[in-house]
Amino acid sequence: MAKPVILCVDDEKIILTSLKEQLKRSFADEYSIETAESGEEALELIAELTESSTGIPVVISDHIMPGIKGDELLIKVHAASPGTLKILLTGQADADAIGNAVNHAKLYRYISKPWEQADLEMTVTEAIRSYFQTIQLAEQNQLLQKANAELEQKVKTFYKFVPAQFIEALNRSAIPEDIRLGDASKKEMAVLFSDIRNFTELSEKLSPEESFEFINHYLSFMGPVVRNNKGFIDKYIGDAIMALFESSDSALKAASKMLEALTEFNNERSSKGKEPISIGIGIHSGSLILGTVGEQDRLQTTVIGETVNIAARTENMTKVYRTPIIITEKTKNDLKTPGDYSMRKIDRVKMRGISYEIDIFEVLQGLDQLIVQRRLQNEAELQKGRALYYDKKFNEATVHFNICLGNCPEDNVAQAYLDRCKMEQEFISV
Repeated sequence: MAKPVILCVDDEKIILTSLKEQLKRSFADEYSIETAESGEEALELIAELTESSTGIPVVISDHIMPGIKGDELLIKVHAASPGTLKILLTGQADADAIGNAVNHAKLYRYISKPWEQADLEMTVTEAIRSYFQTIQLAEQNQLLQKANAELEQKVKTFYKFVPAQFIEALNRSAIPEDIRLGDASKKEMAVLFSDIRNFTELSEKLSPEESFEFINHYLSFMGPVVRNNKGFIDKYIGDAIMALFESSDSALKAASKMLEALTEFNNERSSKGKEPISIGIGIHSGSLILGTVGEQDRLQTTVIGETVNIAARTENMTKVYRTPIIITEKTKNDLKTPGDYSMRKIDRVKMRGISYEIDIFEVLQGLDQLIVQRRLQNEAELQKGRALYYDKKFNEATVHFNICLGNCPEDNVAQAYLDRCKMEQEFISV
């Protein structure tokens, strides 16, 4: 590999020879000392060295020369080789020329003729040191940028498995290495569970590959809805989604938009001759704990607490009452804009694992407006029927549920109560 070059430029051969000999005594072991008798010749030599990737740590140039003067030359050298250190050597101090070189060529130093040998050697030594320090720093910056890019990619990949909002809730940084076993934070949040109806039956008709393709395609519709409504998906449970939101309003808005996305998904399926699917969504709001569980070499983020259990049980209620969205009274009371939604109370239930009863509400989203209106008009009859049902007056309760269905045959909640009344009547008669 060629030695780096120290280039000397002067139109006086005696001075040029003296300069070269002096520099050779101090630097010839590690550097090649080259000379040029004019600015034009120097630029040609620099072009050749640059093309061959030979380093040029220092250029020492006289100022007063025929053709291209020293300051002009150093400006051109700077354009061709910005990292090269430039030294102006002249017997005639020219403030304008020096200022021009400083401003446009980043002049390293000005040395007067005649020069002191020790001063010249020290100046060139320091210039060489600065040149290689700059190169080393650039290389380190390059490595750092590469490392940062790799880290950024790792973080992006990490967040495909662990939502950034989850990490923020733990008061941790964006760097995966900052996550520790046992990290935990208590928060007030809304928890949304959604599930595809009769997915087991559907999956039995599909190959494993088709099942994965179906689920991933379905989730590609639902995931963006959650993110666009200030939520994040904590986990996928087969075909089910568990999502967390900072507010009940965001969670319910997301649920509404999920039904709109479902319509789009089903329209696509219908265009391919496939049957539409339906989903159920349950929401409950309250305190929960976000944290990490596992062991040192295998961590997993999770959410625990009664709020999560109630949300999951609420989603199961959508199967019982055959309605798309059910929320708890806590979620309803937390809504800042409850008037944005049509809803009605459908039951007061004792959920498995929960020591107290909970009021649940049907949210009438994604339905034809006429059906919504009729269901809301059924409210009084529905509540009368419910009261009689829980008073075990099943025959009388049946009358009110039939009135509901007469007003609105699509009232699935009334139908669910009517079916339960018939089961109780059959049980009594046996």
